[in-house]
Amino acid sequence: MTMTTTTAAPTRYLAPSRGDRAFNRLAARLTRMGLSLAGSRELRVVGRRSGQVRTTVVNLLVVDGERYLVAPRGTTEWVRNLRAAGQGELKVGRRVEPFRFEELADDAKPAILREYLERWAWEVGRFFEGVDATSSDAELLAIAPGFPVFRLLPA
Repeated sequence: MTMTTTTAAPTRYLAPSRGDRAFNRLAARLTRMGLSLAGSRELRVVGRRSGQVRTTVVNLLVVDGERYLVAPRGTTEWVRNLRAAGQGELKVGRRVEPFRFEELADDAKPAILREYLERWAWEVGRFFEGVDATSSDAELLAIAPGFPVFRLLPA
């Protein structure tokens, strides 16, 4: 599988391959039907330029009762739209949950990135530049700027 990396310091973005897009369509269809695939949710956020609702499938991470969204591909369109909108919705089947968020500082990310990798390395580990759940905090901290992390708050 080929990944395209686009960087414009300090922005990191990995474009999805054709296979990634096919997997995401399948995960999105199942999630819309109410079948969460390993914790998947449909993220719904208003587009920053179009004003239309944009959707994508994300993995909802729960750590010590706190809920997080991690962007393993970097500063994607959903990340840019979420930052601009300041809020979004998570949907599984017919259940829609609005949320606000706070973006984590890089020094707060290592524990969250480690937990994310423990749960979903099979799906997204290849995006983490050789770092895995057993990597040191220093290694996770070194890659943290390229991985936006959002802590979800009630709407």
